[in-house]
Amino acid sequence: MLNVQAYDNFSDILLAYENFDYEKYLSKVSTKDIELSLKKEHLNQYDFLNLLSPKAFSYIEEMAEISKKHKLRHFGKVIQLYLPIYISNYCSSDCSYCGFSKKNRIVRKHLSEEDLEKEAIEIAKSGIKHILVLTGEASKKADMKYLKMAVSVLKKYFTSISIEVYPLETHEYKELKDLGVDGLTIYQEVYDKEIYKEVHTSGEKTNYTYRLDAPQRGADAGIRALNVGCLFGLGNIYSEAFLSALHAKYLMEKYFDAEISISMPRINNAAGDFTPKFNISDKTYVQFMLAYRLYMPNIGMNVSTREEAKFRDNLIDIAATKFSAGSKTDVGGYTDVDKSTAQFEISDERSVEEISSMIRARGYQPIFKDWEIIR
Repeated sequence: MLNVQAYDNFSDILLAYENFDYEKYLSKVSTKDIELSLKKEHLNQYDFLNLLSPKAFSYIEEMAEISKKHKLRHFGKVIQLYLPIYISNYCSSDCSYCGFSKKNRIVRKHLSEEDLEKEAIEIAKSGIKHILVLTGEASKKADMKYLKMAVSVLKKYFTSISIEVYPLETHEYKELKDLGVDGLTIYQEVYDKEIYKEVHTSGEKTNYTYRLDAPQRGADAGIRALNVGCLFGLGNIYSEAFLSALHAKYLMEKYFDAEISISMPRINNAAGDFTPKFNISDKTYVQFMLAYRLYMPNIGMNVSTREEAKFRDNLIDIAATKFSAGSKTDVGGYTDVDKSTAQFEISDERSVEEISSMIRARGYQPIFKDWEIIR
């Protein structure tokens, strides 16, 4: 088991696995290893790796049954809904896979306070009270003053505000938390340091360790909900799934009073010409999601509109706990005023109402609000 007390930061844990031979380990996983792991009530990191192995796919039905039980025990028959709002797509970093990359000649937009309020009013009509605020990696354009303005506007309409912006210092997270931010999403994108250097060639995002430790700074600032993950397609799917799970597990054990979630985004079409080197099939995606649930029974699992509608629907019963709905990935997308270029293509274009109806039809309750900061 992970001994978090022995490590000051998750980056220290990564060093222990820097030279780990995943291919060799996975090739030696036996059916007996998998069956023993499935019988355990509490899995260690090697049990988790056993369940990620190609050989474990033969046990996906058993994994699904256990996962369902964990999900019902910890979350009940509910799916929390949230909406993303992109407020700025300016970026000072060159990331080869991202539509917002500074090298791409796209339509850039930076919402004014007036336009932001219009977007908030439009989104609020859906009834959803959880919102995720996103910007590009441009700390000078979307600076702290701008972020504070955005939070001040949005808290008039939403009871829960999460951010997905460039990494901040602890005191900056604290300032936003005091204004009303209660959630932080920040993806490492890829945990493999060499690949990280290859795909982040210039700008603020080149600092691997500073980004890696951002969730801890957010937790230290008192932000209650943390969401991490890798972007599947950039690195080896097995090592990336393993390390992203270790990251989430580390946060769960170090910050036991925080709500930890993990996401499994896959690369979708975007501006630029990036082609993923490591594809993950739908079947393997499901296997990995189940493995996450068995390793961390009470972890939140977010599934965004990057995924196809039918595929998302089928994840409700087995592992997913949070869905985005009616999403727009362009700045100003909800009001269609001076539309900008989207960060990536959406695969599930259903409205909030359509998603809610689907959830109810499957015997679950869509949750529009389950948390409110008492100010």
